[in-house]
Amino acid sequence: MKRKHSFCFALVIFCIFWAFAYRAGAQWLTQTVTVTNGWTAAYLFVDASRQNIIPATPGLPISPGNPIDQIWLWKVSPSTAQYITTPQSPLSGGGAWVSWALTNSENSLTALIPNAAYLIHSSGAGTYSWSIQGQPVPPQYTWDLTGLNFIGYSTPAVNPPNFQNYFAQDPAIADIVQIYAYVGGEFSTQPFNPNPAQVISPLFPYTPVNRGQAFWVGSSNVNNIYFGPFQVNLPNPSGLSYGITGQATFHLVNITPNPLTIYMSLLPSETPPFGQQAIVAPPPLLLEGALNSSNLTYAYTPLSANSTATNWTLPPYGQPGSDIPVTLGVNRFAMSGTNGSLYAGILQFTDSLGFSQLNVPVSATVTDNSGLWVGTASVNAVNYDLNTPVTNSDGSMATNPDGSLMVTHNGALDSVAAPYPLRFIVFSGSNGVCSLLQRVYYGLRQNTNLVVATTQSVLDTSHLSTARRITATHLPWSATNTPWTFSGGPLTPGGTYTTTVTTQYDDQASNPFLHTYHPDHNNLDTESPPHELPMGSESYEIDRTITLSLTASTNNFLNLTTANSVLSGLYNETITLKGLGGYAKTYQTAGTLSLQRISTISTLTTQ
Repeated sequence: MKRKHSFCFALVIFCIFWAFAYRAGAQWLTQTVTVTNGWTAAYLFVDASRQNIIPATPGLPISPGNPIDQIWLWKVSPSTAQYITTPQSPLSGGGAWVSWALTNSENSLTALIPNAAYLIHSSGAGTYSWSIQGQPVPPQYTWDLTGLNFIGYSTPAVNPPNFQNYFAQDPAIADIVQIYAYVGGEFSTQPFNPNPAQVISPLFPYTPVNRGQAFWVGSSNVNNIYFGPFQVNLPNPSGLSYGITGQATFHLVNITPNPLTIYMSLLPSETPPFGQQAIVAPPPLLLEGALNSSNLTYAYTPLSANSTATNWTLPPYGQPGSDIPVTLGVNRFAMSGTNGSLYAGILQFTDSLGFSQLNVPVSATVTDNSGLWVGTASVNAVNYDLNTPVTNSDGSMATNPDGSLMVTHNGALDSVAAPYPLRFIVFSGSNGVCSLLQRVYYGLRQNTNLVVATTQSVLDTSHLSTARRITATHLPWSATNTPWTFSGGPLTPGGTYTTTVTTQYDDQASNPFLHTYHPDHNNLDTESPPHELPMGSESYEIDRTITLSLTASTNNFLNLTTANSVLSGLYNETITLKGLGGYAKTYQTAGTLSLQRISTISTLTTQ
């Protein structure tokens, strides 16, 4: 996140990290693998691990009419080097392979994972198009210096580049890279009919870099970072999942020696398979623009599905501007549906060379504002009892007819020399009740889950080191810690919430007029034994009517994208002191308010 999007709450003593958590099964895309007779090498850019693509029961085909009878997954352990001397005999690698076979009684491969290479054997006479529906994932490459790598490239499905042009963008590796491709049929080591065969050779000068095809690739002791002309560096390698957050920043990098234009489009998801959560629509994304220095807001451009692609032209690798940040937000006010409704789509990145097509899943969920909110009211205006002498035009003091000095009293709010912070703890429950708390506990309950509670006794004593207590010390303490209920219902932008907090005149723990061990301020007379004095003798009852007025939706990038994580508005408070004989004196304070949600737990545990 950029610094300008951070909200600092000096009084909050802990942070909850909810950034871009992976949401399984959100978007859906079908990858088609063309399988030929014999062996075919494929590379998956979709995650099909949650579907029963490969039967666990021996003797059952993958699907009716499917001629595939073997699937081998190349999965090298990061801690175990695999040395390959000849790709013509890959199955001798042993531990690097897991497999599924139609006739095997104990298959080690039971699901299809993404960013992985597979050897697929077909007993069919011709070609077969195998459709695999899963969640699209951004490509991730781990380069092995010790031998050949079995990988695929995220190239366009239509008119892919050939290897000569593809690797020409990285001269450092273009002349030494070794590439082998399966050409169909059975394995062969024959000099004039090899399978796999070396690419970029007199026999195969212009082999296309087909999307979804796996190749054996290697270069001796060279660390390769080139897998296409540009990179999309994401905050989470699984994609962009907004949860309750509203913004995400990723980087686009041109890694070619020439200027490159990168295009970004928002595409809809396919219809989810049976049993998966329904998708409302692609997320209503906003692309952050330039800062308006006059009002300190950011311009933005809405992104709609299947619209004209947004593009950036980046200078050559290493030059200023070849690595740029891109901030995308989700317009929370444009999302409808019940709490938990899913918006999901695919961000597709391509380039002006036509060499790469990267699919990045993006999703956001509809969420209300229930949960625990902590923030600060900054008191910047008060009224007071000071009387100001009135002066004549010559500077002398003005007097009343009775000879007393003439004074004025300003009952309106005046600015303060320095704002004063007040912490506010607000809980908005799933029952629609919004309340104010003096303290709250957040932690693990005994043998269960995380809770937001009014008492420490519900927390697991063995995990108190990770639990947190948050306190608003300006509010009166009580042993029961009973919340004060706001009028106004659940938290929502534009809402107004009011409650009255009363501090009794004899509250020795919280009333600031009382000093328990001072004889002049303990609210006791001088008799023996002492008797408690009536209200107004040494202390007052304090009634504080607190009003929080939240700002309604405004048409700026920050407000539209942070509606479910940050709320702001105005704070007003009327303080009434009550004493003897119906005496009452009222004061006013006012300021600004900012609240940040730190937990989405919508039930307040009291015991």
